[in-house]
Amino acid sequence: MTVRSAPDRLLSVLSAFDHEHPALSLTDIGRRAGLTLTTAHRLVGALTEWGALERDEAGVYHVGLRLWEVAALAPRGLALRQVALPYLEDLYEATHENVQLAVRDGGEVVYIEWLSGRSAVGVHIRVGARWPLHATGVGLALLAHGDPAFQKDYCEGQLAAFTPHTITDPATLRRVLAEVRRTGVAVSSRQVTDDALSVAAPVRGPGGAVVAAVSVVVPQVNAQVPTLIPAVRLAARGISRALGWRP
Repeated sequence: MTVRSAPDRLLSVLSAFDHEHPALSLTDIGRRAGLTLTTAHRLVGALTEWGALERDEAGVYHVGLRLWEVAALAPRGLALRQVALPYLEDLYEATHENVQLAVRDGGEVVYIEWLSGRSAVGVHIRVGARWPLHATGVGLALLAHGDPAFQKDYCEGQLAAFTPHTITDPATLRRVLAEVRRTGVAVSSRQVTDDALSVAAPVRGPGGAVVAAVSVVVPQVNAQVPTLIPAVRLAARGISRALGWRP
């Protein structure tokens, strides 16, 4: 039997919380973290005292503001969001559709900002949400500019399907990634939902490496892709320059 270290147990408590489980009782935390109630009580107490967790009047625990303060220091999180927000707002004003900013974490894309209008197409996205790289426009833009060895491993791995249009064939995915690199934009149509299309472009850091991607998501029906491409490119280029990139 593997003995879990103290850091592993602490992280398992924090990992018990997610978008589907933002509030948990002590018993729920212990169960989801795989800990005894005594151990969960001790660790939750320490995390609450530090501010990583907060306990409400009903005795239910939530993620604490101290974690938000620490997360604000992440260069690929709030810091990037603050630099990008003016350009995302410009893109939204130009399209009045869903506008997204995302970064890569392993084989997934993580959304760090999302702007949406009341009449925009519905999307399964929220800040902090994760999706496989191959199924989204921002994911394709990030994957296409990733390390070649990582791309190879990803294409040869399991490609989850969410609609009949999701790319699940490795050869097709490799061709799509080559096209993204050639054109500088990724177009993802009906890969996550049957009614949405996204156009994405990579965001570069000071040294030219791709650090994020920006996209606009519109209804697939009558989507004006040639009109959207320049707007998305302009937003991505503006964010890149604000980050210090010089072509």
